[in-house]
Amino acid sequence: MHAMKLLSWGRYPAIPQTGHALAWPDAAARALRQLAAQAGTTLPFGNGRSYGDSCLAASGHVLTLDSLDRFIAADWQAGVLRAQAGVTLGEVQALAVAHGWILPVTPGTQFVTLGGALANDVHGKNHHVRGTFGRHVRRFRLLRSDSPPLECSADEHGLLFRATIGGLGLTGVVEWIELQLMPVRSSLLHVETVPFAHVDEFLALSDALDAQHEYGVAWVDCMSRGAALGRGIYMSADHADADASVAGHDTRPQGSRLWRIPFALPCSPVNRLTLKPFNALYYHRQRTRAARTRGGSWVDYARYFYPLDRIRDWNRLYGRNGFQQYQFVVPTAAARDALHAALEAIAAHGSGSFLAVLKRCGTLPSPGLLSFPMPGISLALDFPQRTVRDARLFDRLDAIVREAGGRLYPAKDAHMSGADFRAAYPAWQTLESLRDPALMSCFWQRTTQS
Repeated sequence: MHAMKLLSWGRYPAIPQTGHALAWPDAAARALRQLAAQAGTTLPFGNGRSYGDSCLAASGHVLTLDSLDRFIAADWQAGVLRAQAGVTLGEVQALAVAHGWILPVTPGTQFVTLGGALANDVHGKNHHVRGTFGRHVRRFRLLRSDSPPLECSADEHGLLFRATIGGLGLTGVVEWIELQLMPVRSSLLHVETVPFAHVDEFLALSDALDAQHEYGVAWVDCMSRGAALGRGIYMSADHADADASVAGHDTRPQGSRLWRIPFALPCSPVNRLTLKPFNALYYHRQRTRAARTRGGSWVDYARYFYPLDRIRDWNRLYGRNGFQQYQFVVPTAAARDALHAALEAIAAHGSGSFLAVLKRCGTLPSPGLLSFPMPGISLALDFPQRTVRDARLFDRLDAIVREAGGRLYPAKDAHMSGADFRAAYPAWQTLESLRDPALMSCFWQRTTQS
C-alpha cells in the first residue's frame, strides 16, 4: 500500500486523512486487518464525495478503494449488473445506457462510487417513484476483519445486508455490488420547467406534478423573503422514447463543455453581497426561459441529473475553509410550517448557496437501518464555513427540524449533535452491534460517543 493525503468534499472539518491504497484488489481483507492493527481503526474511502466527516476515519487512516474499479458481469437481457465497489456511477451510466438501461436511482453527482452510494443509501430526483439506491441492490460481498467474506442479500445475512445499506461504511469493506437497472429507450430526458413565486406554490406544484413524472426537483431562492419567500423553479423530467423528435434542442452530452476551479480560493465569493443579486437574476432568467420553451425541452440525462458536475472541483469555490451542507427532511404534515421557518431563518442570516434544492421524498420504505429519506420534503443548501455565524443559524435550523420530527442527512453532516442523531436514527444501536471492530469514523465517534 502507498499513502496519500485526503479531505472530505466539504473540506470541513479539516481532518486530513492518510489514504492507504490497495496494491491488489484481492488483498482488501488482509489490508483491512493490517491497517487496523497499525492505526487502531480505519475506514473504507471511495471517491471522497461525502461532504462532512462520515468518510473520515477517527484514526486519520483510511483504506482507499480506487483499485476496486472493474466491471464483473452483466446480463443485458435482464438488466442486472455486477461491479466492484470503486466503480463510479458515471461509469455505470455510460456502459448501461449504451445497452438500453440506466441506474434507477442516482444522486446529484456521477462521481460517487457504488460503494459510497450503498454506504449512504443515496436517493435522487425520483425518490417518490423508485425509493433509494438500496432498494435496487440485489446482493454484495462484504469483507470484515472478524469473519470470512460474506455474500449478503435480503435473504442471506439479511440484517447485515440492511445494516450495510446506509451504514456509512462501518460494517466492512464492500468488494462488489449487484444491481438491478432500469430499462430506457433513449439517453434523453424531456424536461419541463415551471416557475413558482412562493414556497406554498412549490408544495402545490409538487402535489400535482410529482405523481405525473418520473423525476421532480426544484431550485429555490434562499435569499427571498416576504411574498417571495422560497420562490424558485420546479423541473420535472421523463425518459424520452427512442423516436422522440429533438430538433432544435441542446442534447450534447454533459462532458462536451466543462469548467474547472484550479485551486481553493483564499476566501469564498459566496456571500450576502453576491447571493441576492445572483439568485434574483437566475430566477428571472429561468422564468423567461420557461415562458419561451413552453412544452419542455430535450436534454442529455447527465445535464439533468448532474448539473454541478459540469464544474470540476466546484467545492473550491467556497474557499480554503471549505463549506458545510445542511440537508434535512421533514414529514409531510409538518413540511409547510417547517419550510417557512427554515427559509425565513436562512434569508435573515444572509448566507447560503446559489444551489438550494427542494424535493419530495416518497412513501417507499428504505431498506437500510440508517437510511435518510422519509415521506416528506427535503431542503439542501451549502454554507461557506464561518464557524460562529454558522453555529447560530444551525442551532435555529436544528430546532425547527427537531420540532417537526425530521432529521439531517449523515452523508452531508458536519455538526449534528449526538442527541439529535440518536433520536432521529434509533436503529443506530443495531448498527453499532454489527459494526466491524476495525472500523470507526469521525462522524460515528462524534454522534454515538458524546
